[in-house]
Amino acid sequence: MLVSLEDHILSICTRSTSNTLLFPVSAALDIERLDLECQFNNTDHRTDLNGVDRLIVRRGQPFTISLYLRSGSFQPGVSSLSFVAETGPQPSEQYGTRASFGLSPDVDTSRWSAAVTSPPGDMVALQICSAPNAPIGRYTLTVGQSKIEFILLFNPWCPADDVFLDDEKSLEEYVLSQDGIIFRGSHQFPQPTPWNFGQFESGILDICLRILDSNPKYLRNPGKDCSGRRNPIYVSRVLSAMVNCNDDKGVLLGKWSGGYDGGVSPFLWRGSVEILRNWDSQACQPVRFGQCWVFAAVACSVSRALGMPCRVVTNFLSAHDTNSNLTIERYIDENGELVQSRDMIWNFHCWIENWMTRPDLKADFNGWQVSDPTPQEKSEGVYCCGPIPVKAIKEGELTFKYDAPFVFAEVNADVVTFMKKKDGSTSKVTTATVVGQKISTKKVGSDAREDITHLYKYPEGSDEEREAFTKANHQNKLLQQLQNAGLHLAIKVTSDMKKGCDFDVFAVVTNNTQSEKMCRLVFGSCAESYNGTLGENCGFKDLLNVGLSPGAERRIPLRLNYSKYGSHLTEDNLIRLAALVVDYSTKEAILAVRHIVLENPEIKVRILGEPKENRKLAAEITLQNPLPEPLENCCFSIEGANLTDQVQIQRPGRKADSTVGPGEDAKVKIYFTPSHSGLRKLVVDFDSNKLCHVKGYRNVIIGK
Repeated sequence: MLVSLEDHILSICTRSTSNTLLFPVSAALDIERLDLECQFNNTDHRTDLNGVDRLIVRRGQPFTISLYLRSGSFQPGVSSLSFVAETGPQPSEQYGTRASFGLSPDVDTSRWSAAVTSPPGDMVALQICSAPNAPIGRYTLTVGQSKIEFILLFNPWCPADDVFLDDEKSLEEYVLSQDGIIFRGSHQFPQPTPWNFGQFESGILDICLRILDSNPKYLRNPGKDCSGRRNPIYVSRVLSAMVNCNDDKGVLLGKWSGGYDGGVSPFLWRGSVEILRNWDSQACQPVRFGQCWVFAAVACSVSRALGMPCRVVTNFLSAHDTNSNLTIERYIDENGELVQSRDMIWNFHCWIENWMTRPDLKADFNGWQVSDPTPQEKSEGVYCCGPIPVKAIKEGELTFKYDAPFVFAEVNADVVTFMKKKDGSTSKVTTATVVGQKISTKKVGSDAREDITHLYKYPEGSDEEREAFTKANHQNKLLQQLQNAGLHLAIKVTSDMKKGCDFDVFAVVTNNTQSEKMCRLVFGSCAESYNGTLGENCGFKDLLNVGLSPGAERRIPLRLNYSKYGSHLTEDNLIRLAALVVDYSTKEAILAVRHIVLENPEIKVRILGEPKENRKLAAEITLQNPLPEPLENCCFSIEGANLTDQVQIQRPGRKADSTVGPGEDAKVKIYFTPSHSGLRKLVVDFDSNKLCHVKGYRNVIIGK
């Protein structure tokens, strides 16, 4: 049960039994020792999951310390006490990193202040409050001749703080929740991936502060940088740059092609804790390797640790516009195969949103702000992106800070496709690719997907969308006319596409004209990475004479066999399907593209024993081999905030030297001891030689 601040102060006051001695006028207090009341303060400030062995508080909210006097007693109006709060290596009142203040009758939550809340005696109960816009970080507080140290964080529960979020359930999710779901896959098949953010695990807050102290701006001018830490806009921009290592001693090195020798596959990570600890223990050398969801998840962990509300967002069919013309130009050959260009469309891309006010912009652009730590393009000479209000993207306000054109293009760019012919000529191809689909995040209080596309875009074809495009000078979209092609082409798939199975996909061609049509149909498939990089062919057919009578429909199957695609799949489990129809009579070419995700087998987790704090539990974990070939080197790993003692636990599936045949179960029992009560997520990873990085999870309610 939480104790009120008034009751706690009263309990402090009853500890003293010494006789009262009067001080002369303006006598300084003779302090013997101080009690920082960490248990109470950290619980009151919602930082107790960091531990209660040191003082960690949030700005703009009072905290209590107790002074025990060597001699004499506190006398109102007679006893004097001065305070100096300092942060950073060069504290300065000019930069706002040093504040001097004395005792006031009452605490003023709008500035640094202190007040005595106990009656006269040899124990003095003090309430101290930081300014709601004070820089976050490590502080030294001088109380008379004594010094104490504490950590100050953003306070989204404080109405005067720029990160204030007035919704308790959202605060539970976006600040206090240590685990979550990140969506990957494709827009037709969003795949939930569990993640352990672990922002309150031992040592993580110190690592997050070290990240701030390692950024180039701090190294150039630490006083100015520490001053900037009062502003969540500044901090989020620093984190966007520091989570990647392209310009600095950042946390993660990205890798999107080739193998992962010398590091860890991005698909292997289950959470941020190991990544952050590796960076810290390796003298700030970048951890190898990350991709977009890993960059975003680590940035989310750091944001929440520092007190900024944060969520991971996935944009499906995300455009990467390198020349800022809001157009993605793609080229195919006469077989419909994509010719790579620098402009790309990623099957999905993850970034984060931080909640904050934007006093630097005009009204109504407070709230969620996009920040992207994945290194794609430079912003003001540094690989970072944001923060930019989500509303600015929706309204087409591309002059707003920061990086609005790039983010706007990710969700709104026009896609123009050309065919490069053997004779060197090019012709435009009709296609219906729409970027920025099913923009997703985890729902508050649930593992379900929340579609937030409406926060980024107006409905397609609406007057509001047209107005936003006009404001953004998006001429291609404004001039784009719906084309009622004589031929219509679509790709259809079955609902049951599991890794290891053989299945059919279909190109469906419809003749919407009143005349006979003779066409060429090319239907191909290839393995694909989530960022649009293409791999090997998984199946292909070329039909030179496809006849269609008026109004007729032809359904052409393409068989995808595991024996063909199995060895070509990337760890994304993605296959790109592309169908190209060429009308011989009009020379018109129509392209249809679809991205399919092959489903991994389910990991089943059964908890054995009564889940309670500090009581040993067992997780019985099972996975059935779905492949028509045996699995070797099978290994299960588990990880969970406040579940696995801050480390991942690995166990081989069955015996380390055994194989798991087709249809057989890989099974293991792993023991762990929860350290805190509440709803926790046990994240599971299965790895083997043929079936890699299969993720699963089980929500566990831990009792006291």
